[in-house]
Amino acid sequence: MCISSIIKPVLCDSLLPLSPGLWGLVNNAGISIPSGPNEWIKKQDFASVLDVNLLGLIEVTLSMLPLVRKARGRVVNIASALGRVSLCGGGYCISKYGVEAFSDSLRRELSYFGVKVSIIEPGFFLTGVTSSARLSSNTQMLWDQTSSEIREIYGEKYLASYLKNLNKLDQKCNKDLTLVTDCMEHALTACHPRTRYSAGWDAKLFFIPLSYLPTFLVDTLLYWTSLKPEKAL
Repeated sequence: MCISSIIKPVLCDSLLPLSPGLWGLVNNAGISIPSGPNEWIKKQDFASVLDVNLLGLIEVTLSMLPLVRKARGRVVNIASALGRVSLCGGGYCISKYGVEAFSDSLRRELSYFGVKVSIIEPGFFLTGVTSSARLSSNTQMLWDQTSSEIREIYGEKYLASYLKNLNKLDQKCNKDLTLVTDCMEHALTACHPRTRYSAGWDAKLFFIPLSYLPTFLVDTLLYWTSLKPEKAL
């Protein structure tokens, strides 16, 4: 959901709103499905994710900016570690890359008005977005809707391995959501909020460092560790 709220900061006097308005806007809306290999997904499937994760965030932000500017407040946008490294097809990673770009341009524009914009990049946490049951059901649905040619190229073994990995996702996800909400709190109330926050050890030690490597190294690493279609060369 998108959370819009007025925060009364207590950490330092300089945080007190200068005039009536909206001190803190947190954009936390997000869905992850439809998600899967890009060839399995239709244009409308991409659009349905982008509408929520990116265009919805932009719409809420633009509608609230006059109030945030009045208060010289904060905008906090929830992106993802997958907004740094694309591990899957579909609209999710695309939308989070978009959140990163929109937030960067917004931060630079609003700096002239005393407004701070922060990005939070969580790793994998146990939420509805990472639900194994929902992701597995979505993958099976996409597979059933693909053409016979696509099913022949990828093969039943690929699908079985893909579903097996998804079913293990719940066990790999971090259950401590306070790691994310603590970032939100700091971004909203600290005298000097950070531009970016990484939440979770997987984000800090794997995804963020991976995003700084040369592209050919990242591609090679993911190529050798990912599932291979049956007709792969």
